[in-house]
Amino acid sequence: MTDIAAPSSATGTARLGVLLMLLGMVMFSLNDVLGKWLVATYSVGQLMLIRSIAALVVLAPFFWRVGFRRLVEVERPKLHLLRSFLFAFEASGFYFAVAYMPLADAMTYWLAAPIYVAAMSPLLLGEKVGWRRWTAILVGFIGVVIALEPSKDTFTLPALIAIAGSLAFSFAMVLGRSLRAAPDTTLVFWQVAGAAIFSGIWCLADPAGWAPVRSVDFGLLSLLGIVAMSAHMLVNRSLKLADAATVVPLQYTLLLWAVLFGWMFFGDAPRPAMLVGAGFIVASGLFIFFREQQLKRRG
Repeated sequence: MTDIAAPSSATGTARLGVLLMLLGMVMFSLNDVLGKWLVATYSVGQLMLIRSIAALVVLAPFFWRVGFRRLVEVERPKLHLLRSFLFAFEASGFYFAVAYMPLADAMTYWLAAPIYVAAMSPLLLGEKVGWRRWTAILVGFIGVVIALEPSKDTFTLPALIAIAGSLAFSFAMVLGRSLRAAPDTTLVFWQVAGAAIFSGIWCLADPAGWAPVRSVDFGLLSLLGIVAMSAHMLVNRSLKLADAATVVPLQYTLLLWAVLFGWMFFGDAPRPAMLVGAGFIVASGLFIFFREQQLKRRG
């Protein structure tokens, strides 16, 4: 009886992991829609500050349990500081980008992050990358170029900020590998606190950019941080319930939601070049991921 029940239980756990990952991607997408709508009224700095403070309030009980001293007295604090700055920059860059471009376009650039990470790993982490993954990296870069549609009118500030933001996200993920020994609570604290400090300095430097906040909008701005943290928790829980090879590829459903929500809420029709480039990027990212999983099993 035990031998028969075990696979059924494992299958049910894996299915729950899949459902949680899919739900997490929907919540991330709704968070992006809400951010794009709010940034039309409020500056990126103001949006980021209220969002970060709300996330800190929600996470305060977890930080209190760990203890403030254990959160700030860490090994390699400079790397933690750099990582938190990169995450703050990439989040700000994303909200700036979606204020001027369709959600699907911005999401396409961010989905290229795993490709950048694979390209940086040999240089920054000393990891070995074979010819197959280098070929996939090249295919991914071609996808980015196709989606960008290079011309003299292409390299607008929002497009450049989107690319810079996705690169910052990639650097932050590489640093995350270097800091993998640090507890998750510590990493989250530095990331959220860094975003609060970064956006606070931004708002002090540009006080004219601060707009009066209506009570309803204050709730929505706060919801940004809460929804994002909830989505992160769903993704982390999903990875604990199911194999990474099963649930990680589902993160690319973000692009489908970006296209759908962009059309539903903002009337954005996806560009053919963006769809083709996204296809290259997704295929490249999936190949790199499954190749890394295969090499881990061999090791």
